[in-house]
Order: sequence, then C-alpha cells, then structure tokens
Amino acid sequence: MERINITLGTAGHIDHGKTALVKNLTGCDTDRLKEEKERGMSIELGFAPCTVAGTQVGIVDVPGHENFIKTMVAGASGIDGVIFVIAADDGIMPQTREHFDILTLLGTQAGVVALTKLDRVPAERAERLRAEIRDFLGGTFLANAPVVGVSNLNGDGFGELVTALQDLVAGLRRKPTDGVFRMPIERTFSIKGFGTVVSGIPVSGTARIGDEVTLLPQGLSGRISAIQVYQHTGDAAVAGQCVALNVRQWDHHAIDRGCTVAVPGFFEAQQWFFCRLRLLPHERAPLKNASQVKLHTGTSEVMATVYLLDSERMKAGEHGLVQVRSSRPLVAAPGDRFILRSLSPVQTIGGGTIIEGVSQRARRGRPELLQDLAERAQAVGDENRFVEYCIRRATDHSATEAELARRAKVPLFRLQAILADLAKGGSVLRLTSGRYAHCHTTAELSRRLASLLDDFHRRAPERPGPDADELHGLTGWSRELFKDMVELSLAAGTLVRRNQSLALAGHREQFTDDQRRLIDKIETLFLERLFSPPESEELARLTGAAIDQVAPAIRILLQQNRLTRVGPDMIFHPRAVEKARQILVDFIHDEGRLESVRFKYLLDTTRKYALPLLDYFDRTGLTRRVNNTRYLRAGVNG
Repeated sequence: MERINITLGTAGHIDHGKTALVKNLTGCDTDRLKEEKERGMSIELGFAPCTVAGTQVGIVDVPGHENFIKTMVAGASGIDGVIFVIAADDGIMPQTREHFDILTLLGTQAGVVALTKLDRVPAERAERLRAEIRDFLGGTFLANAPVVGVSNLNGDGFGELVTALQDLVAGLRRKPTDGVFRMPIERTFSIKGFGTVVSGIPVSGTARIGDEVTLLPQGLSGRISAIQVYQHTGDAAVAGQCVALNVRQWDHHAIDRGCTVAVPGFFEAQQWFFCRLRLLPHERAPLKNASQVKLHTGTSEVMATVYLLDSERMKAGEHGLVQVRSSRPLVAAPGDRFILRSLSPVQTIGGGTIIEGVSQRARRGRPELLQDLAERAQAVGDENRFVEYCIRRATDHSATEAELARRAKVPLFRLQAILADLAKGGSVLRLTSGRYAHCHTTAELSRRLASLLDDFHRRAPERPGPDADELHGLTGWSRELFKDMVELSLAAGTLVRRNQSLALAGHREQFTDDQRRLIDKIETLFLERLFSPPESEELARLTGAAIDQVAPAIRILLQQNRLTRVGPDMIFHPRAVEKARQILVDFIHDEGRLESVRFKYLLDTTRKYALPLLDYFDRTGLTRRVNNTRYLRAGVNG
C-alpha cells in the first residue's frame, strides 16, 4: 500500500463525535490515555493511519474542549485538509466557531464537513442544519465542501464520507519533501531498549535513519536510529506524515511539546519575530500596542507581547505589520502560521504569517522599516522571490550560498538551482569572489564607486587616481565586496587601471605649470644620481619647493612609472634599476655568483643603496639568495 505525505485533521466542538468518527474510518482508538477513556473526552492529540482509495494518509484527532485549544492548534498546524465535525443534535457551537476561525487563520485550504449523530435527530432537523451550515460556511474555504451526514453508531453515511475523502485527498497538494527537515514535536516518550522517541508531523524536508539532527531550543545533537511512519517501521520521515523518531542521545524528560527537531545549521531558537497579523472580524475589543497574548505556532504555546508597527491599535477585521516577542525562545521559519489568543477572556483573536525571526526589537513607525517588511512579507512563501529578497537586503550587499541557504531555509542543492534561475533572468549576479549580489545593488554600488573617483579626481586632478587601498578606504565596504565591484566596473569599462592606480575611464591628469616643472626637476635629480638617489629633504632644498610639495610630486612620478620603489624607504629611477640589473646579471654570468658585499663596488655606491636593490631583485624573481651569496634563478637571461 502506498503511503502518501498527506495528513487530515478533525476539528469541531467537544462531544460531537470526532474520535468515534476516526475510529470508524481507521479502526484506531485515538484516545490512548486512561484519563481520556474515563472522562470520555479527548485531551491529547491522537494519530491514526487511514486508507483512502488504496493509499494511506494520516489523521490527527484534536480535542474539542475549550480548555484544550492549545492542543487543537498544535495538531491543526500540520494538517493538509480538515474533517470538520458538527453534531446534528447540537448544531454550530462555540468551539465549532473557534476551531473554524483557527483553521482559517492557519491557512487550511480544503476539507469535508461530517454531520454526525444523524441517528439522534429527525430528517427535517438535519436538513435545517445543513442550511445553517451552508450559511455559516459561505464565503470561506469550506463554502463548497461536501456536507456528509453520518452515524457513528450504525455506520450510515460512511460510504459517502469515504468517497468525499477520496476526492479531498486527490485534490490536495502534497508538501514538498526536498526542503530543510524540521519537525515541531507533539509528544515525547521513552521505550525500553530504544531510548527517547519524539513524534509529530514534519513541516518540511526529509530525514532518514542515520541522519544527524538537532534538538531546539536546547541545541543538542543526536542521530536518528529508527523511524516509524503511521505506526509502521520506515526508513524516512517526510513532510506531511505522522512520524516518530528514535534518537537515543536525548533525554525525553528534557523535551516538551513545542521543541523542534531539525537538520543542523539552519534554525535557531529566537524570541523576536516580524509578523503579518489579521484580527478576526467578530472580536469586539481592539488590540492595543504592547498587548500581552498567548502565541501559538507549530506545537508551541508561549506568552508573548505584540508591538504594532504602523498604528497604536488594531480593530476587528484589520490587518497590519507587528513585531512579537515571545516569553521564551522558539523555532519558527518565514511563512509559518501563528494564532493569537487573548488572556481575558481566553479566546482566539487573530493570527497570521511569520515574516522572519530577528535578533532585537525594531523602532516603530519608521517608513523604511514598514516598506522593507511589506516587501519581505510579499516575498515569503515563494522561494525564488524570498532568495532574491535575501540577496538584495544582504548585510554586506552580497551573500554566500551558505548564508542564503541558512536565511531562506532552502537546502543548498535547491538554492543553487534558484540562483541559476535568478542569474539567467538577470536579477542576480555571481561575483568573482563567488558571492551573489542583486543587479540593483551592483548598479547602485557602481554609481557610488564612480562618484567617489569623480570626487577624488576633482580634488587631485594631477594624480592618475587613487591606489586600491586608498579607494577601498573611501568606500567603507568589506575588502571582498570592494574587489568584486572593482572587477565589475573594470569589465564594464567605467573604471580603468593605470599602473597601480584606479581611475574613471575619461580621466587625464592635469598639472599646473609649477607642478609640472617640479615633477620634471625631481626626475632629473634622480637621473643625475642613479645609485645615490636624493631624499625628500634634499629634493626640497635643491628644487626650492616646500617639503609638503615634494611628496605629492614623488607619488605622481611613481604612479607614472617615472620612479620605482624598491623598498619601503628607497626609490630609484627606472634607468638605475635597469642598469643595476644588467650589471648584476653580467657579473653572475661571468663569475657564477655574487657575494653581496661586492655589489656596492660594482655600482660605486654604499650598502645603504646597494642592499635594497639586491633585495628587490630577490623579490622580483631575478636572483635567489643563499646566506650572503646571490645566484641567478633558472631561466634568467642577460
């Protein structure tokens, strides 16, 4: 029999026959606790496998009592479709309405309505109730759902119900199983000889026996040693199935409902979340800023504070952007649904979608924050759009594949396919560093780089441009991003590299007559003293220029390759360097080697000038040094 990753759930008022209905469909009694059997009332979630049209799906039976709404939300969060149960003798009751509100807020898309206890009412009462149900469900996700009358006692209507379930299952879209594995824990226990078992419905991805997993928020590592799917041994747990995982390394006493099992490296427990909230239309009291509520998401229930980001209060039926602070860390991903319940009276007031977890509280009312959150909320739910958003809003204007996979909660192989699509569409660029940037971002940064160079050229028109370190210091960017943007601008032709300088393509050095004369005089002095070059103070004295004019002139000569720096504090004319090189090569060709002390005599200079030249020739690959002796490197010709 094929097991498909679809899970249905019951919902409805207490004592409307949900558990009996599941037992008739599956043969399983989902009331497993002694207390449940004694009280005749479900207080915990029940899981059962159900065969529909030759395939096996899961059914979650939720409690209907108002005191166990938190348990109902935990179960309903993982379902794909609902069996909405209404008893014919009671009709639409308070928990009927609240359960339906919760299903709507959780985004449930489809279901069937089971009108139970038909054996207790006359046919006319059943028909009137069908009309009431149709009116109640009008305009909702169950507006066109079949309403099937059944009797749990004599089995009437179950054939029609099974047919309706077949149609429901056939129309449901299975959860993708190639995402990042995450399972909110519904229940934990220990089995002698096996150790800790955790159960629930994975919301994404696939896990297999032997996989490493992390328990959050505890941060404990473990490895899956056994898996059950619909109470049968399996080798994989996939999104949308009722599963149990055996992880021997964990202590079940330290695990509660609301904890999460996930693959390592993608999730962390957080307390601050940006959310899109919608209040139910029939709740009379407005929600004020900084209200205390109960927050339900996944299988977690926590106290929380709601901060309204674009108003001081929200009225019934309104929606808006909020930031929620939970009383303790919990795990939630972009796109997860949540429910809010008021503390007094205790009732469901609204719910919505988690946009993203963040590290701290945001300042309210900022237009740029609201604009960003609106854009982020639109992107959540579409992997391609959200990955593109993450790239555009990356902290350093660009991001690595690992950073994007973690933030977007997308496995690396899927992320790479998404990035390829985005790059093909022209919205994203892969930079030379391997990082990714949005095309709008690179365009803005390119304009910024050109503007900085334009300012530099105006301030120093005599220079060909700044060197890379100078320009990097003006940007405030990371070294990696700077290199990427320089390469992009060079490839686009907006920037050019002139020797060691960077410049706008149209820039040409401009000098005053006095600057030009000073530069030429300094070069002449270096030519006149090839192997005993003048220093700055001497140049100032010989040229009659101020000392603070000499340094810029030397820098220009270096940038124009009219002078060569051979050491931190040693500059020669290029002719001196070339002449020294030829003398060195000729000598070693004749003698086989050169003792360092001989070089100053060959140049007719002192150690102060000869040794820096020898070190320069070592660094540039002309010679190799063995103690104080130089040899030509292999392949060097005269």
